[in-house]
Amino acid sequence: MTKITRNPQRCPTHPGALLRDIVFPALDTPKAQLARDLGISRQTLYDIISEKQPVTSQMAVRIGKLLGNSPEVWLNMQAAYDLWHAKRETDVTNIPTLEAAH
Repeated sequence: MTKITRNPQRCPTHPGALLRDIVFPALDTPKAQLARDLGISRQTLYDIISEKQPVTSQMAVRIGKLLGNSPEVWLNMQAAYDLWHAKRETDVTNIPTLEAAH
């Protein structure tokens, strides 16, 4: 079995992009209906699929239920996306690395 490794320089896909570009088109359901099914406003759905808003834990539970998969899928995608950006945007040069006493 071959292990596929993502290029660490490439930003992970925002879960909203996956929903927008692949998942929702395959469902052939109007976005207004998807928002109603999720129990959220259309604006909230549009903010997620336009990558303006993250997939929160609560939203991951809703999306997982709607799509019949696990909320962890959506939450892990969001965490990977957020961490990739945080590593590039957070200055840690003045923070020491501590070691436990032996």
